[in-house]
Amino acid sequence: MERSFHETLSSLRKLRRLSQRQAAADLGISQALLSHYETGSREPGLDFVCRACDYYNVTADYMLCRSNHPGDLSLSQSRAFLREVRGALDRAEAALDSLEVKAE
Repeated sequence: MERSFHETLSSLRKLRRLSQRQAAADLGISQALLSHYETGSREPGLDFVCRACDYYNVTADYMLCRSNHPGDLSLSQSRAFLREVRGALDRAEAALDSLEVKAE
């Protein structure tokens, strides 16, 4: 991923047009500490990361830069995933059928 946790945290706040003071108060930390998190000079604990995910309504994978999708999969993405899984299961079943025929 090209972004970092502190950049993600800062950009989410700015996208919501929140001041550091307001976001910090809502997240239960000082403005100074939020500033440190947003500049990357300090790293938060898991409790804060969870609160920030809930506050900004994003997944932990997005917040921790493990995904480019801020939220849960959309319905169309979920359907596409299920189609891929069904296809893989069909291919696996065909491979087993092929093995069964060869064994006889």
